[in-house]
Amino acid sequence: MKFLICGGAGYVGSHMVRYLVENQHEVVVYDDLSTGHREAVGDDVPFVHGDVGDAVTLWRLFATHKFDAVMHFCARSLVGESVVDPYQYYRNNVANTLMLLAAMREAGIQRLVFSSTAAVFGNPRSDTIDESHPTDPINPYGQSKLMIERVLADAYRAYGLRSVALRYFNAAGADPSGSIGESHHPETHLIPNLLRAVLGNGPGLKVFGDDYETRDGTCVRDYVHVNDLASAHLLAVEFLEENEGAFTFNLGNGEGFSVREVIAAAQRVTGRPVPHVIAGRRPGDPPTLVASSLQARQRLGWQPRIGVLDDILGSAWRWHLQPRY
Repeated sequence: MKFLICGGAGYVGSHMVRYLVENQHEVVVYDDLSTGHREAVGDDVPFVHGDVGDAVTLWRLFATHKFDAVMHFCARSLVGESVVDPYQYYRNNVANTLMLLAAMREAGIQRLVFSSTAAVFGNPRSDTIDESHPTDPINPYGQSKLMIERVLADAYRAYGLRSVALRYFNAAGADPSGSIGESHHPETHLIPNLLRAVLGNGPGLKVFGDDYETRDGTCVRDYVHVNDLASAHLLAVEFLEENEGAFTFNLGNGEGFSVREVIAAAQRVTGRPVPHVIAGRRPGDPPTLVASSLQARQRLGWQPRIGVLDDILGSAWRWHLQPRY
């Protein structure tokens, strides 16, 4: 098949591109490089520099190529930033996505896989979250993603657009080759920050709160390897070949690890101490966030292959030892 990967120079998007190429699919990457890296794409993959809100460039792109499906990874994704500057999030994550959807409709493209987030749920009402859990976002980032999920439901009813929204929990790790990995500026994710602390490439790690009602007082999260996320996206496209509708699926390993457990695993993997200090809780951090991915496993046939925390950290460590960008 031939895919347009919007946001294909970003963290998850670049791993998606690599996965599709390795599985003999044709790919075109569309990215404005505001947060992504051109080096992550590779010279052998066609690259178009552009914004998903640029109607002229989108329509020219769809006139030049005949795509079987679109995967949409473009989004601002920092919770704190979304609170400070919500206009940016609604413009980029909602308005620009509407432009992409309109261009797809004009081009006759009827399959979309959308990168959503566990932030659509807000404060969890149970330790394990499935798709029936109420959606009640507590920040503009989560609101913006939920808005598009609702738009996609309307788009199916009105235009017949088939879509799958995949709600990630904590994307982590890197391609086992070590040639692409996670590189954000600023970096807010636990695993890259603790590995940078190990290497002395960043400030000492801050553990935000050690007095939660969890097994060791620190927050518990569900980490899913980025290549397992990529496999779910391709399975979602194949699912849409046989199923009409607008679907949502949670993606996680179904097992939670505390911050202290992640630090201990990093020390095992690297053989080095992780410099860290205990800081106060961050507002809006729930004690536990763990996914039930039963629906994705049953309906998509998805099976995470890199579910052991040490293996996830090991892949990230290989990248951080010699980052390419």
